[in-house]
Amino acid sequence: MKKLLLFFFLLLIPVMVFAENIHESELIPGAKSGVLMEVSTGEIVFSKEMYMEVPVASMTKMVAQILILEAIRDKKINWDDVVTVSKSAADMGGSQIYLSVGEKISIRDLMKGISMASANDATVMMAEVIAGSEKDFVKMMNKKVQELGLEHTHFVNSTGLDEEGHYSCSYDMAVIARELITNYPEILEFSSVYEDYLREDTENKFWLVNTNKLVRFYEGADGLKTGHTDAAKYCLAATAKKDDLRFIAIVLGEDNSNIRNQETMNLLDYGFSNYDIKILNKKNEVVKKIDVDKANKNNISLVPLNDISVLEKKGSKGVKYSLEFKLNKINLPIDKGDVVGKVIVKNGKDKIREIPLTTSSRVYAYSYLELLFEGVKNIISGNILY
Repeated sequence: MKKLLLFFFLLLIPVMVFAENIHESELIPGAKSGVLMEVSTGEIVFSKEMYMEVPVASMTKMVAQILILEAIRDKKINWDDVVTVSKSAADMGGSQIYLSVGEKISIRDLMKGISMASANDATVMMAEVIAGSEKDFVKMMNKKVQELGLEHTHFVNSTGLDEEGHYSCSYDMAVIARELITNYPEILEFSSVYEDYLREDTENKFWLVNTNKLVRFYEGADGLKTGHTDAAKYCLAATAKKDDLRFIAIVLGEDNSNIRNQETMNLLDYGFSNYDIKILNKKNEVVKKIDVDKANKNNISLVPLNDISVLEKKGSKGVKYSLEFKLNKINLPIDKGDVVGKVIVKNGKDKIREIPLTTSSRVYAYSYLELLFEGVKNIISGNILY
């Protein structure tokens, strides 16, 4: 019996075949489509049928996670809030954490269930918490997809269960994954955990094991979302980071989980073996100052919303980059996070990429009384001479 259990356990472990010497055409032969994206630049370094519209199963839940984390950030809900499970959530089939009607459970535990066990019941429960109903939550999901500028994604439910008109593509999934881990990095606190428990201090203690085996068996992997239905087959959005370099690998339509895991690792191996990231300026590092009059600050410190970085093939030498700034008309007040222009990274005359700029702190125009006070203060201090 022990030998039999060991055999089944070993089947869960991805076979480590490194892709350094695999030709690009052989990276994901079993997948219907796939993408390898470097996160800081958003650059696609490998693709296969990346705009093909297909079912994506529970990878759908990445958009639900964005909306949940957005609600947390906006303080509409809190991690320690306790909610009462509805019948519609408890009745959900498929992957689940076996919620029961009337059960009390925290937002944090529901997010664990979504992120680690891909729980349909937890997803529907969170949809109802945020939007009142799953139907209205799906409308929010489709709106978020439109805001991201994605043209090959449409959702009919929040869970990814097979339904007519519910689809996405590997490119869109990569963009969604990048939005999730870039703007809501706290998702990695959930997706990187291999095993945990729900209802730990009760008689119904529930063991969670992450459906994404790469977080345990692939160096640097800390997310992100698996998927499986009859129509979608086996899908995975995986992310891994080594030093400052992070990739997102998407594979869709694999025949089984072992092939899915192996081909995802092939993509990640290919990225880390062939590319380096060069960071010119870190996110929130002051890159330019502009003078401003009649405001609470003499100048505005401009910072990039993301790292100013470039992706280079390994072995590239002597490439010199320059920065060009294009600023919007400055209208006060400006809050931290407001886009005030962009910085363009150039290699000679060639544009490499653009990064939005914001201000490092709030800048606002003085009122008449504040201007009068500042004038008097400057006269007293000798800063103004007559």
